[in-house]
Amino acid sequence: MSMGGKIIYNTRFEDLKLVKRGKVRDIYELDDKHLLFVATDRISCFDRVLPTGIPNKGKVLNQLSYLWFSFSRVIVPNHFVTFDLTQFDSLKSHADILRGRSMIVKKARAIPLECIVRGYLSGSGWKEYQKSSSICGISLPETLRESDKLPEPIFTPTTKEEQGHDENIDYNSAQKLLGNTLVQKIKGISLQMYKAARIYAYVRGIIIADTKFEFGLINNEVVLIDEALTPDSSRFWPKAQYEPGHSQPSFDKQFVRDYLERINWDKNPPVPDLPPNVIAKTEEKYRQALRLLTGKDIED
Repeated sequence: MSMGGKIIYNTRFEDLKLVKRGKVRDIYELDDKHLLFVATDRISCFDRVLPTGIPNKGKVLNQLSYLWFSFSRVIVPNHFVTFDLTQFDSLKSHADILRGRSMIVKKARAIPLECIVRGYLSGSGWKEYQKSSSICGISLPETLRESDKLPEPIFTPTTKEEQGHDENIDYNSAQKLLGNTLVQKIKGISLQMYKAARIYAYVRGIIIADTKFEFGLINNEVVLIDEALTPDSSRFWPKAQYEPGHSQPSFDKQFVRDYLERINWDKNPPVPDLPPNVIAKTEEKYRQALRLLTGKDIED
């Protein structure tokens, strides 16, 4: 069960150069080739960072990203270098905060596209399908129900916005943004990774309904960056409870989204705090996903 623990909501290391504070990750520059990625316990929903953190969430994200970086190396290289913080003297004094929730990665030039792969009909895809029997310009059979498995996984990219909502775009728009060669490559990698990961997770009791990948370029080679196949970037459903025709229970932050919908928050500031029972249940869902996928709980 949930153990709780200290929440790392923000990091501030005066002796390190903060490059970016994302919705969840704090990113510091270590030298001209390396960055420090710190997965905090922040959680975001509806493009808003909530004022309440989830204990140990960053450690779960860190371990799961490592699992998938290792798993997918045969498909695409990635930016992960090491968990060994002793390689940089500047990190030794921050070891207590960083341990278990940080990794050293190579610098990459981010490709400005979020690569969404959908294998099941859910979320914004379900809403769009109800209006048009299609998602991002891809026509689908008219008889599908909410949470149905799609005939084939589909690639539905979105723009990557620094502020506000990412926008769904069709394949032609992605080509105009990045060029045909690059879009074809990252589409192929995204679909291949999703299909492989879906099988790995399914035999361990999790359905990956959809997920988001991000890619960058290092020496003009496409690499997987940011995170991969975590409960923050994916919909994880318990296989044993799968029943199409309605929304599914999940191991991801959908539980928090559902709570925010129930209290009729209008998705504008001020962002509400989460009550203790929602915090504890969310932590347990994240850790359960980690245990199922890796066979382990949180490791420092």
